[in-house]
Amino acid sequence: MFNRIKEFFKEVKIEVKKVVYPSKDELVGSTWVVIIAVVVVSLFLGVVDLGLSKLVSRLLR
Repeated sequence: MFNRIKEFFKEVKIEVKKVVYPSKDELVGSTWVVIIAVVVVSLFLGVVDLGLSKLVSRLLR
């Protein structure tokens, strides 16, 4: 049992060495892309929600 756990952590250590972490510039660029995408999607959903709520309120009158 302990040999399997030891082997697992050995393999984890080997795999972590293969990871390529992004540079600071790449990280900042990706962060801006995510922020802009969230703003655009939230604005779109807000407009759709407003339109649908007005449509439903008119249909229910």
